[in-house]
Amino acid sequence: MAVYIKPIPTLTGKVAEKFEKIARENEKKRGTVDFSREVEMTKRILEKSNLRRFK
Repeated sequence: MAVYIKPIPTLTGKVAEKFEKIARENEKKRGTVDFSREVEMTKRILEKSNLRRFK
């Protein structure tokens, strides 16, 4: 027995333009995550446990 696979809907017209505009705006606002604090904590933990093999 075959299972019907629904087609993926495609945005067209004004909806597609609006989606692209919002996507471009959000891409410009994109930020980064600073993990420096977590990295330092991990280094300290590994130094205390003598499991750190490289710097």
